[in-house]
Amino acid sequence: MILRASGLVCHRGGRLVLDGVSLDVAGGGAVAVTGRNGAGKSTLLRVIAGLIRPDAGAAVLEPSDPDRSVAEQAHYLGHRDPLKPALTVRENLDFWRAFLGREDGGSEAALERVGLGDLAGLPAGYLSAGQRRRLSLARLLAVRRPVWLLDEPASALDAAGQEMLRRVMTAHLEGGGLILAATHGPLGIPAGEFHLGAPAGGP
Repeated sequence: MILRASGLVCHRGGRLVLDGVSLDVAGGGAVAVTGRNGAGKSTLLRVIAGLIRPDAGAAVLEPSDPDRSVAEQAHYLGHRDPLKPALTVRENLDFWRAFLGREDGGSEAALERVGLGDLAGLPAGYLSAGQRRRLSLARLLAVRRPVWLLDEPASALDAAGQEMLRRVMTAHLEGGGLILAATHGPLGIPAGEFHLGAPAGGP
């Protein structure tokens, strides 16, 4: 399995953000996307996730599945943790399982792996920033998808949370999955590096 992005071009707000970006990530491997603020790291992940339409280029997963897009085979973890404060921790995860096509329940194992098992019945609005991040990571574990697109995945996590993140990323890679992560610091796992500089004409 290879995630292949070819010739991605993207303008945002009238500014060229991605200028012919191409990269490959093989199954079982991780690539850290680095670069200064505004270099296009988040935009690159969002384009591959299908959240932004590129002006040119494409991202494909090979071997391809004609019935499923890359977005349907990927998890995208952005800066914001998508949760409903009034729902419990378990209810939030159950919602995502249903939305992503897994309606069989069974959120408990994922919550245990991210250290939220004892808080399953707590309204999500009471969670700290680090706990909200853990809940977002539980979504990646509750519904298996081969491609993980992670934007600053360690954001708000304490040392124990970062170790948990390292373990779940390692397990994902060992299972044949792949990771493309935008980060300003080390991922904590063996990873290649893809550096984004300012495109021609950028600031």
